[in-house]
Amino acid sequence: MTIQWFPGHMAKARREIEEKLKLVDFVVELVDARAPLSSQNPMLQQVLQQKRKMIVLMKRDLADQKETDHWITHFEQMDIPAVAVNVNDRADITQIIQTAKALGNEKMAKLQKKGIKPRAARAMIVGIPNVGKSTLINRLANKKIAKTGDRPGITKHQLWIKVKKDFELLDTPGILWPKFEDEMVGYRLAAIGTIKDQLLSLQDVAAFVINYLQQHYPSLMEERYDVDRQMTDMWDVFTQIGKKRGALESGGNVNFDKVAEIVLQDLRTGRLGAITLETALD
Repeated sequence: MTIQWFPGHMAKARREIEEKLKLVDFVVELVDARAPLSSQNPMLQQVLQQKRKMIVLMKRDLADQKETDHWITHFEQMDIPAVAVNVNDRADITQIIQTAKALGNEKMAKLQKKGIKPRAARAMIVGIPNVGKSTLINRLANKKIAKTGDRPGITKHQLWIKVKKDFELLDTPGILWPKFEDEMVGYRLAAIGTIKDQLLSLQDVAAFVINYLQQHYPSLMEERYDVDRQMTDMWDVFTQIGKKRGALESGGNVNFDKVAEIVLQDLRTGRLGAITLETALD
């Protein structure tokens, strides 16, 4: 599976990020807690170069807490502060502000040593589409500023936002990279809804999710769909899920497309349980 796409506004976003990077003291990079590495844009890492940054693992409420803890340790071992958040948890928002403030203070201390008057720290917020950036910005600013939606690519331009008196935040559009070299990265991002559903076969994506769950979360598959670990034939699995969840056509045949939609919606909404699709050891 090779996915290649690079919409014009994403190419423009990259150029703008490169231009504005010199205006900020550090970067706040958002990733999806269910796929923390796959949702890091490798092209963005090249652009950011040596700029100090923190990582925010979004949607922690949908991810496996044990795996999230491992990922936080993984990033911190690389000297990158990391915070896992549920945007609806006020304490999580406070933790982001405190971590960002600490990074800002590092920069301000350096400026003071040079005799430069301290100012509000400036940060750039970056991330792939549909990671929850706009919603987080609204929570940080404590008012509705950024447009929100469940479609990838809502934000199309850059916007400065004041976060209390602690720092100023530069919003940027979410950008994907031109090509997924690793097939598994494409499947993970498709599974969590980062890639538009029209770009891939939903049955293939659902089959990837099912295989992963049978290996890593077999009890959740059994509890939700009555599918045990020994059921390895994907035709049988789809049929069982279809019958269990009523994805039937006239005549009683199972609609496999509907089954795929059910599995992916159950994953994305958390109805399947708290799941992470890659481990820090992968």
